[in-house]
Amino acid sequence: MEWKKMRKKLAAAVVAGTLTFSVIPTPTADAGILETVIGAGVQYAALNQQISYLDNEGRDELFQQMQEKYGVNDDPYLNARLDSIMGTLTAAIAEVDPTIYEKPYNYFVNNDTSFNAFCTLGHNISVNTGMFNMVANDDEVAVVLGHEMGHGQKNHVKAGVRDTLIAQVGAAVLTNNSALGQLAAQYASNVHMPRAKEREADKLAFQYITHSNYNPGACAAIWQRVMERSTSGGSFLSDHPDHKDRRDTYAKSLTEYSGGHVKIDGDAGLIQVNGKDFLVPAPADDMSSQERAYFVMGNLATAYHNGHNGGEAWADGNVLMLGDQPIMEAASGDPSASEMAARLNAIK
Repeated sequence: MEWKKMRKKLAAAVVAGTLTFSVIPTPTADAGILETVIGAGVQYAALNQQISYLDNEGRDELFQQMQEKYGVNDDPYLNARLDSIMGTLTAAIAEVDPTIYEKPYNYFVNNDTSFNAFCTLGHNISVNTGMFNMVANDDEVAVVLGHEMGHGQKNHVKAGVRDTLIAQVGAAVLTNNSALGQLAAQYASNVHMPRAKEREADKLAFQYITHSNYNPGACAAIWQRVMERSTSGGSFLSDHPDHKDRRDTYAKSLTEYSGGHVKIDGDAGLIQVNGKDFLVPAPADDMSSQERAYFVMGNLATAYHNGHNGGEAWADGNVLMLGDQPIMEAASGDPSASEMAARLNAIK
């Protein structure tokens, strides 16, 4: 019975964002340090067992509590988009990590209007409605979700919770004061993780996207978009790299993916091919010139990566092609597809 109560309490804590236990008695002058150490060890073992429970067989229980806390947005259009993105990403991840099928992701759209998504224990993902309000294309949403799934695949959340508990139990033993009565860990909708794990999740997102039909340029484009629409040029959380750093890191990954053929001046939106200036795309639809440039860069990088650069650049109506790879559709303010093809053939 006590285990069931503890499980429910821990599940509620994961959703609420704060975990507070008082199972270890506050040591008195007669308790002694040995009793404190033993009590801390028992406490950690119990909490660790419950974390494992919520990460595995109890994950649906946690998922239900998440839905109750954040609310479920049943909009058919948003849910269809999320179903499609999660299905595509799952197949892409399976190509490099087949274990994803051992614990498929639970996911839902919540009612929060801010730009965010999160993955917590048990491969449970929630996507804010605000994510879809800010991002119109699924490629960029997929980058964010690929990052979150990277956390899930590498057990970052579980490890982060465990590390926090170890630190808190250890501190309690060392201080030997009334703080032993409470253990607090913040790890719900925005799990604060070491920056190294955030960077690892970013790298995994790029890997996953390049195994899908999404444009890898979206990895940089999403952070350009966030920079342009954010009230702060920094990061959502102090443990994440800032937006510009993430954009530029992804741009370097695109250059590497292209075999060094394609580079970009991100601030200017200038795409270079083989060291020669190629194009600054015009702004189009709801994208700035710079954001759009990363999508063009992503298609060029894919063309070089897949060997399509052996063919000629050519115009398929209003679409610039390089071999079999579509590069971009000419918009108002761009050179014509034929003009861009001639320019690309001269430098490719």
